[in-house]
Amino acid sequence: MERETQFIGQSAAFQDAVERASLAASLDRPVLVIGERGTGKELIAERLHRLSTRWDRPYVIMNCAAMPETLIESELFGHEAGAFTGATRTRAGRFEEADGGTLFLDELATMSMGAQERLLRAVEYGEVTRVGSSRPIRVDVRIVAATNEHLPALVDAGRFRADLLDRLSFEVITLPPLRAREGDIEVLATYFGQRMAAVLGWDEWPGFGPRALAAMEGHDWPGNVRELRNVIERAIYRWADPEKPVDTLSFDPFASPWQPVVRKAAVKSEAPQVTASDAAPAAAMPSGPVSDLRAAVDAYERQILSDTMARCRFNQKVAAEALGLSYDQIRHALKKHGLNQ
Repeated sequence: MERETQFIGQSAAFQDAVERASLAASLDRPVLVIGERGTGKELIAERLHRLSTRWDRPYVIMNCAAMPETLIESELFGHEAGAFTGATRTRAGRFEEADGGTLFLDELATMSMGAQERLLRAVEYGEVTRVGSSRPIRVDVRIVAATNEHLPALVDAGRFRADLLDRLSFEVITLPPLRAREGDIEVLATYFGQRMAAVLGWDEWPGFGPRALAAMEGHDWPGNVRELRNVIERAIYRWADPEKPVDTLSFDPFASPWQPVVRKAAVKSEAPQVTASDAAPAAAMPSGPVSDLRAAVDAYERQILSDTMARCRFNQKVAAEALGLSYDQIRHALKKHGLNQ
């Protein structure tokens, strides 16, 4: 399947985000693209470049999360020969490669504080200095950055520079999650379904059955459009009768009665014992006799979630990190206990 480059959707929330990107494209200013995974941040970034006056100049993409902290500055700003072990020759960085065009920094929130400081100087003064050099190089680069994090919360937590956020947030385009795009799930599913049917050589597209459509609308889509595409394409290629509407979806490709069992390692007898008071979080343990264990555990879990959300200013991502959960796990827990309002 070729890389998807067009926008599919008719909901007002989605169309508004695309329109804002089109409007911001003509201005030579930094843009932040915010959104959950799979919402199309890279497509919006490419649109910002293609509709800008820099459309015929370089468009350079760098995934900050894919770079080790020790190499990210070298990747961004380049290095001189001998600057560090393994630097056998001088190399231009992504800023120099994007000179005159656009540099798209994906997963911006994963960038180290040291790299943020040097990025700030590059954005503010239009200069970069290769690692191992003291001579600044002038560059003309438009920055488009993307993240699925709430950057103001990271600033409050001391994990992101406030001055860099100020420089990059001339315009902030927040992409709606798929669950908020009313009417778009079926439109996207039909589009992906027709494409996959063509790849498989089906004579006609039979559409979806009522059970599949209901399952689509009832699913929360934590992976958004990327997850939807995988689910639809998987359903099409597994469907045995191309003449009948596709009516079976598999949301979890790992679901199997034979999946490996994760066994906990045996605890050595000499290992120190941890008491409940040592391990308990701030929420108070239930006191007195317990007549319904399940209800008591649910009540305790709910109290922990409620207290943690309050301490984290009701920011789900920050609360998930505080509890050692993934974003999807805390959203499921909040929904279970009716705290996701």
